[in-house]
Amino acid sequence: MTNRYAVVLAAGQGTRMKSKLYKVLHPVCGKPMVQHVVDQLNTLNLSELITVVGFGAEKVQDQLGEDSHYVVQEEQLGTGHAVLQAEDILADKDGTTVVVCGDTPLLTSETLQKLLDHHDQQNAKATILTAHAEDPTGYGRVIRGGNGQVERIVEQKDASEEEQAIQEINTGTYCFDNKMLFDALKNVSNDNVQGEYYLPDVVEILKDQNEVISAYQTPDFAESLGVNDRVALSKAERLMKQRINENHMRNGVTIVDPDQTYIGPDVKIGKDVVIYPGCSITGDTTIEDDAILGPHTTIENCLVGAESVVKQSVAVDSSIGERVQIGPFAHIRPQSSLGNDVKVGNFVEVKKASFGNGSKASHLSYIGDAQVGKDVNIGCGTITVNYDGQNKHLTTIEDDAFIGCNSNLIAPVTVGEGAYVAAGSTINNDVPADALSIARSKQTNKEGYASKLKSIKKD
Repeated sequence: MTNRYAVVLAAGQGTRMKSKLYKVLHPVCGKPMVQHVVDQLNTLNLSELITVVGFGAEKVQDQLGEDSHYVVQEEQLGTGHAVLQAEDILADKDGTTVVVCGDTPLLTSETLQKLLDHHDQQNAKATILTAHAEDPTGYGRVIRGGNGQVERIVEQKDASEEEQAIQEINTGTYCFDNKMLFDALKNVSNDNVQGEYYLPDVVEILKDQNEVISAYQTPDFAESLGVNDRVALSKAERLMKQRINENHMRNGVTIVDPDQTYIGPDVKIGKDVVIYPGCSITGDTTIEDDAILGPHTTIENCLVGAESVVKQSVAVDSSIGERVQIGPFAHIRPQSSLGNDVKVGNFVEVKKASFGNGSKASHLSYIGDAQVGKDVNIGCGTITVNYDGQNKHLTTIEDDAFIGCNSNLIAPVTVGEGAYVAAGSTINNDVPADALSIARSKQTNKEGYASKLKSIKKD
């Protein structure tokens, strides 16, 4: 098999974004554009992937990590100059190199694979990824000869009236014979208005050498979208969201209103899941079969088990078991783990806490830094008092315990198995198993006192 390499062009500052954030790091559906590109390339069994970085290089490297090697383009002197920065790594290697821009987040691995396959089948030395544009204004036109091979690429400003009518456009993604690419780059001139070295000039050089120049047209024009400003970023977001949602629906997910549902590119969703409007599901999240989400629910980096229901709530960095009921208006904060058949109800906040199977906190409670056993009932208004002003402490509630309403459990404290805590209690000592703990002042009734108060107010 031919060795395959990739060069990702990610050195441009992106001044039209008018942002402090490096252009290719702007997110589309929650993932930086350049990460979308690299993720797609990494499915192609590449021998080497190189990212050309410039302004903001460290931040791009922090994002991509070991997914790529890096070369620096210290001056932005055009796309040809950018690819030439990879010369020391690639120039002497046999194989095929695909060149992709880091601001094309909609490009798919399927299209890239077809581009490479077409390149091999045509025995081409350069292959251009093209697309059909209903309105090709502003794009370079691809001029084909009678044999279907590419004669040249003509930019809009240089195109004749007849050439401007051509609707096949250059997307800026290419395949090259690797050695020929770097040989040709040495002959690219910067004799143009911008004084830059353009990668499409390689095509002309190879054509002059009578090499085969081919083109593969993607059926999806949207994949050609390059993001250069916030308007294009918004368009990419909309198209990516539509693509993601349609894929899930075709795989057996019911999305009631796809226009009002936001699902990240790495989310996995099982069959017969129902998602109501206003949901945002992002990060490394898995939703298992028959779960129901929403409306207006945020899930980030969570596992949600089969048949669980999360209504109008937020869950982050947590594990949620099967047949769990959450919400409305609950907040599952990071490092929480809910077993099967758990209920976390209205206005309950759970933070860094575990709930055993069948346990319930049905309303108006804060359960933080806690280990809750199975079949525990936590009454309304219960608080695990976990913070002493300097450190957080653990509350343990063992199996089958019952916590009465409006109780404060001052950590560190343990409520033993099967124990009861009376409503209104403030517990600061361990409660033994099977005990009833009452920690509140004795009620005192002062007969007639209310009338006396009323008379004072009248005076």
